Amino acid sequence: MPEKTRGTKSYTIVQAARDARRHPTQAEEKLWEAIRGRRLAGLKFRRQHPYGPFILDAFCVQHQIEIEVDGGIHANPDQIVYDNARTQYLDVHGIWVLRFTNEQVLNHIDGVLNDILNAVNS
Repeated sequence: MPEKTRGTKSYTIVQAARDARRHPTQAEEKLWEAIRGRRLAGLKFRRQHPYGPFILDAFCVQHQIEIEVDGGIHANPDQIVYDNARTQYLDVHGIWVLRFTNEQVLNHIDGVLNDILNAVNS
């Protein structure tokens, strides 16, 4: 049974998730259009889903997989440390993190979708 993911978030995280849904990046928007409404193999995703102290870009509860779309800031050394700690936190909670760059999503969406399907089927 997937871990409960609702009802345990702080007001600040919930508000930040709502704001992120209102103002997606171009890559997040493109990914969401490809996976929303069970368009990808019938998989249900939640967009900008609050989880603990974090916001997950796209989260499949059924398979406990999070898809993260990373922009250029994620190459910053401080951001790398933060991202690693975040991934470790999610891993401890049984969530598998798939990371894609904005460039991958914008220019190679079919490959990204195939990678997501491969992760779900593995």
